[in-house]
Amino acid sequence: MADQISYKEAGVDIKAAAQLVGDIGELRSRTETNRKLFGAFGLFAAGFDLSAYSEPVIFTGCDGVGTKLELLLDHDLLETAGKDLVAMSINDILTTGADPVMFLDYIGVGKLDKGKIARVITGIVDWCESCDCILAGGETAEMPGLVDDGMIELSGFGIGVAEKPDVVDPETVTEGDVLIGYPSDGIHANGWSLVRKVMASFPDEFSDDDVISMLAPTRLYHDVVKGLRDAQVRPRAMAHITGGGLPENLERILGGRGADLSVPRWELGAIQKVLAHVNEDEAFSTFNMGVGWVVIVDKVDEEKAMGLMSGALRLGEVKSGDLTVKTV
Repeated sequence: MADQISYKEAGVDIKAAAQLVGDIGELRSRTETNRKLFGAFGLFAAGFDLSAYSEPVIFTGCDGVGTKLELLLDHDLLETAGKDLVAMSINDILTTGADPVMFLDYIGVGKLDKGKIARVITGIVDWCESCDCILAGGETAEMPGLVDDGMIELSGFGIGVAEKPDVVDPETVTEGDVLIGYPSDGIHANGWSLVRKVMASFPDEFSDDDVISMLAPTRLYHDVVKGLRDAQVRPRAMAHITGGGLPENLERILGGRGADLSVPRWELGAIQKVLAHVNEDEAFSTFNMGVGWVVIVDKVDEEKAMGLMSGALRLGEVKSGDLTVKTV
């Protein structure tokens, strides 16, 4: 009889993976404080009851952490990776005015390390819990020979729901509307290929403390969206400032209109060391430049929108013509 080879000998430990799902269950349950799944957790698919909504519209988003993940792993900031994963998808969903209701993760590893994966999921749970979003499930794939040991692949998938009359409609943007910017907590989770290139080219300029100062987790802007709702301010449009920076992300919602935007110099951690080696136009097209979220509101709502967060900025007004961005 031929020699028999087990799945575990091939590098995949099914029993350890099953134990991990059980271990995660209690941690994940923190995200069901207010919203609940329709049915049990751990089945083949997760459900959410929409009967509380009169005219529900579903919004979805997916994203990853990008090459920031390499530095997060190097500096053992696994919880931050989980937070980044949630924020990059959920912020996109929030731009529509939807409530984030469910999130799922995909984690790919070369060899299962329950401790490390639990730390990533702790970060996921922290950010899901903070915006009342259920961690509905996910997939942990052990792929020896395809994913290097010590490396983690991450993808996140979010689902949001809005009442149809409450969906944010960028087509309502008009000339004279005001653009309000809300501060980022750092570079967030895009543009890191450029950051890594700069650091590799000028290694003597960046200490470990410098790098860590730039690795803050991507900020969730659910508090801004809730604040607008509580203040009875209906935004014309909202933008999550990720890849493409302010120019590209605002062009999506301006509908061919323009604006002259003034953005203060970005002073945070070692960011200016990076920007010293990047052309300003390139920087504005790559990074959030200190502004992670932009809301366009009617001028009559400007004061209310500005009062939602310390550090909120009046960036400019919508006008005809081109979009320009400059540092002041």
